[in-house]
Amino acid sequence: MKKVFIDGSAGTTGLRIYERLAGRSDIELIRLSEEKRKDAEARREALNAADIAFLCLPDAAAVEAVSMVVNKNTAIIDTSTAHRTANGWEYGFAELHGRRERIASSKRVANPGCHASGFVSLVEPLVREGIIQKDALLSCFSLTGYSGGGKKMIAQYEDEERGFALDSPAMYANGQSHKHLPEMSKICGLENLPVFCPIVADFYSGMQVTVPLFKAQIKGTAEDIKALYREYYSSGLVKYVENDPSASLYSNALSFKDNMEISVSGNEDRILLVSRFDNLGKGASGAAIQNMNIIMGVPDETGLDI
Repeated sequence: MKKVFIDGSAGTTGLRIYERLAGRSDIELIRLSEEKRKDAEARREALNAADIAFLCLPDAAAVEAVSMVVNKNTAIIDTSTAHRTANGWEYGFAELHGRRERIASSKRVANPGCHASGFVSLVEPLVREGIIQKDALLSCFSLTGYSGGGKKMIAQYEDEERGFALDSPAMYANGQSHKHLPEMSKICGLENLPVFCPIVADFYSGMQVTVPLFKAQIKGTAEDIKALYREYYSSGLVKYVENDPSASLYSNALSFKDNMEISVSGNEDRILLVSRFDNLGKGASGAAIQNMNIIMGVPDETGLDI
């Protein structure tokens, strides 16, 4: 039985990890009392006693937590942005080529960002196989539920006296400096950052990430992209699905689920690559638990909702 500690279990991501793990019989959760939750020495002891530790902390606190770990056998899964492009850390999106094996043997796994998960699931295979060139100039827009903003944003949207502006979608990070951009380009092997337009709207959870392409940007056709996705995502938590091009795609279709659906819409001249999932599922807590399962050597979907 593996000992597991969640450092930052009071936050949105940590709470959902805790809920997923609470009923499992193959792990033992290390718990700290409310008084000890922020005590550095208590956290240090728990981190080093764990076989697997989840860090659900702000970036600076995650870096500090890593420095506390001296037990070489403790595997860390960091859900913050701090280590996603850092040397010595494995990027925790197991469905990408070769990642699963490296995650399984790694003691340092950086959980992907939610928006980034959708983007890399769509773009990395195409760059790897030469359908998109590394110097491509791409754009991406991403619709997300407000739970991705954490407790503060959840409270704002669920406040009965909130302003009417929250009734409409809001595009943010308009200075093109969103914190997910570095991993989006590095993991995909892109030489240029994409133009990225994240949008938060008045629904609790769910995410739809879209990358539009012109035919001139790809080597091959839309059918070639579909065939590649079928090969990459034929089973497991990420699957390619056929959608009716005339039907609407809803961003909350996989709300409260831990899997992801990839699809291709548009036509031969203007192509839409779409990834749908839950920003708190495959975009956060679900992915973290999947990475833990891989390290433990149990089926990916253990304890997850798909």
